Amino acid sequence: MRLNKVLIAAIAGTTALSACVQPGMYNDPNAQAKGGALMGAVAGAALGAASNNGGNSTDRMLGGAVIGGMLGAGVGAVLDRQSAELRQSIRTPGVQIINEGNRLRVVMPEGILFATNSASVNPAIYNDLNSVAMSLNRYPNSMVQVVGHTDNTGTAAYNMDLSQRRAGAVAGLLQSAGVAPSRIAAIGQGENQPVASNLTTAGKAQNRRVEIIIVPTA
Repeated sequence: MRLNKVLIAAIAGTTALSACVQPGMYNDPNAQAKGGALMGAVAGAALGAASNNGGNSTDRMLGGAVIGGMLGAGVGAVLDRQSAELRQSIRTPGVQIINEGNRLRVVMPEGILFATNSASVNPAIYNDLNSVAMSLNRYPNSMVQVVGHTDNTGTAAYNMDLSQRRAGAVAGLLQSAGVAPSRIAAIGQGENQPVASNLTTAGKAQNRRVEIIIVPTA
């Protein structure tokens, strides 16, 4: 019973910390490293307490907290560095680099990448996509999802196909720049994941986008 209480408290602590440590909080360039260390420590303590490897439960908790904190801080620090470098190297206005603490999202609006109803990538964005590819090659311990999104103009089937072709086109350019195909998945979401209202022109423009999602694996 005591072990269960410890485990529940640790998990609750992880949840609370993840709510408190937000990306870019206080404009701290090391926010994700610090947040990762805190959350890793709490999660590590929970796993240490729950382990059945013998020894004092407090010792197991402390050991788990140290290891978890080191791992969490390491991942957070990598994301902090990678996101800062991407912000320096990507120059096209409108491209967003969002550090979410456990992954990065590079959001590219349709107007930057494609002509209307086209899946041919605008050559003007090639340099920025090369910058993303170079970053992925500098930080190889991640998987990449290239996700295409549309607004709700036209049929759902057409939008799904267009979003898939657009995601494939961007993924293909990343691969051509040297990113291993095994790291990349191209996914079409069509009109299924809007980030703004499709009732306005501005909202539709926000929904037409490709997101490059970088997920650390170590």
